Amino acid sequence: MQKNIGSIEKIARIVIGIALVIWAIAGGPLWAWAGAMLLATGLLSWCPARMLFGGRSCSVEK
Repeated sequence: MQKNIGSIEKIARIVIGIALVIWAIAGGPLWAWAGAMLLATGLLSWCPARMLFGGRSCSVEK
């Protein structure tokens, strides 16, 4: 599993993911649980959707 998320995007995904999960726990809409996916992809620095579409926001590791 090669990383395809850069550091700025990683931080944004983690922060937004935590906020959405807290909102969902507090009684927010059902779609707010999507924050769990943002949180997971941020923590792993790997997004399967980016892999499918060939994008990356980090430098290529050699």
